[in-house]
Amino acid sequence: MTSPNPAPGPAEGVRDDTADNPSGATGSPGGVALAASLYVGARLLVVAVIAGVLVVAGLPLLVSLLIAIVVALPLSLFLFRGLRARLAAEVDAATASRRARREQLRAELRGDAPGEEPSVEA
Repeated sequence: MTSPNPAPGPAEGVRDDTADNPSGATGSPGGVALAASLYVGARLLVVAVIAGVLVVAGLPLLVSLLIAIVVALPLSLFLFRGLRARLAAEVDAATASRRARREQLRAELRGDAPGEEPSVEA
C-alpha cells in the first residue's frame, strides 16, 4: 500500500546543495577538510607502505623514505584519481560559494534588491 503523501524533499527555504552540483560536493569547510585529509592520508599511507617494504628488504630507513616519496608521487596520481577529483570538486564548490556570498554582500551594500541583476554601467 502506498502513502498518499508525496516523497519528502528539501524543506522550503533550505538550499539543496546536491541539486546544482552532481558530484555531491558541498564546499563547506568540513567537506573540504575531510576530502583533503583523506587524500593526504592515503598518500602518506602509500609512502609508509613502500618505505616499510624497502626497510624489510634491507635498505636504510632514510634511503627507503626518499625512494618511497619519489615512487609514491606518480603512483598516487593513478591510485587516488577519485580522491583527487573529490578534493577538486570540494574546493571548486567552496570557491563558488564564497564568490556567490561576496557578490550578494556587494549587492546589499550597493542597495540592490536581492533578486535583481546588478546593472552594468558603460
